[in-house]
Amino acid sequence: MLARAGIARLDRLDEVTEVLDPLQMLPAPGQGALAVECRAGDPVGDEVRGAVDDPRTRAAVTAERAVLATLEAGCAAPVGALAEIAEGDDGDELWLRAVALSQDGAVAVRRSATGLPDEAEKVGRTLAEEMLDDGASTLVEEAAS
Repeated sequence: MLARAGIARLDRLDEVTEVLDPLQMLPAPGQGALAVECRAGDPVGDEVRGAVDDPRTRAAVTAERAVLATLEAGCAAPVGALAEIAEGDDGDELWLRAVALSQDGAVAVRRSATGLPDEAEKVGRTLAEEMLDDGASTLVEEAAS
């Protein structure tokens, strides 16, 4: 079983035989995104990074990671987030869904938001703040203890 988000980012959805309902099971934030780490100002590193960077994927992952950071949740926390870029009436739109769960999955705080890809961090942070207002902090703290 692989995360659909990662398969989509690899542009290989035609090979998928079954998809779990994302309204029921969201992937971990940043699932399936790859990163290249280079020294700042390194011309070769800048060239490599420029060749592999995808602005749509960067925006999606930025929003997902902003949710995780704002919730102050670690990578093992029961938090899922999935952002996608979709064509809207006025250009590209960022669609973000997120969930924080209790350890047993019985309690969930689910929210979604839309915004501009250029404001991905703000969209993720705002969504997570709404989740915190609705009790997600208790679920994240429970998971950390």
